[in-house]
Amino acid sequence: MELRKLGVDGPMVSRLALGCMTFGKEADEDAAFAILDAFVEAGGTLIDNADVYVDGRSEEILGRWLRNRPQQREGLVIASKGRFPVTGQPGAGLSRDYLHRALDASLRRLGVERIDIYQAHGPDPRVPLEEFAAFAAEATAAGKVAHIGVSNFAGWETALVHSQALRAGGPAPVSLQPQYSLLVREPEWEQLPATRALGMGTMVWGPLGAGWLTGKYRRDTDAPEGSRLGDDPNRGLEAFSRRGSDRTWRIIETLADVAAQHDLTSTHAALAWVTDRPGVTAALVGARTADQLRDCLQAADLHLDPAAVQVLDKVSEPPTPDYPYTFLTEISVWS
Repeated sequence: MELRKLGVDGPMVSRLALGCMTFGKEADEDAAFAILDAFVEAGGTLIDNADVYVDGRSEEILGRWLRNRPQQREGLVIASKGRFPVTGQPGAGLSRDYLHRALDASLRRLGVERIDIYQAHGPDPRVPLEEFAAFAAEATAAGKVAHIGVSNFAGWETALVHSQALRAGGPAPVSLQPQYSLLVREPEWEQLPATRALGMGTMVWGPLGAGWLTGKYRRDTDAPEGSRLGDDPNRGLEAFSRRGSDRTWRIIETLADVAAQHDLTSTHAALAWVTDRPGVTAALVGARTADQLRDCLQAADLHLDPAAVQVLDKVSEPPTPDYPYTFLTEISVWS
């Protein structure tokens, strides 16, 4: 699998990364082990977790897999995140004290001495970003963390934490983890330009739109039984009530046409599109089964031709607010 450098100062990581949110819930331990084995066999290196995934159980499962496969650890980049409530970890947030406790708990669950990329899972308006920067400097100095990252931060927050980290005498964050796909292109307005300007990489989540871009959902048809929305039509950001717009269906139908013209599936075409976007280092894919993951991994070295990219770019272009984005684009060419 193709490897890419995560920003200027980050590690080399696989173009497709494995997200572990299904472990311990939609994928039991045996299924999770099979998924991890399939990922490594395909040449994948970046594995992303979080303490909040199934209340810590996902990290525990990954930890047991690592102990059972000690020969694999050296070639892997293990990422995790802290910020949100986990049972037995009071005081959730980005305070310095809480993150030190959360990091130690993640290290115990994973059974490792160091996490390769430790990320703030989201902003915390109650705590100045200087606290996260101080934590980052201390955690890396202690050898518990190799690199720092942020997830779900706005562009200005990413820039601010980057400057605060350098001011604190620690390493700057190497990555941002935003949601990004054909259905969610708004990160192009602020988040992706910020990371590119700062020399950071990105590991994007939701590249298949939580299943919407796989072709499993059809306009004016109920979600199939056993799918995420078939189990829960009102599930989070991907709920039918939030995402089932005419724009979404146009994107899905155009994606299916482009995929068919190139003898691909919608899944493969969507992953190829997102992994070649400017500023994207890796795309996180999750799975309930090893076979489901293997299907996604068929897109690991796939690149769409420029004509196909242009068609998908056009149909997925989000409505851009006149101010500031359209206005700033217009005046940028004035001379």
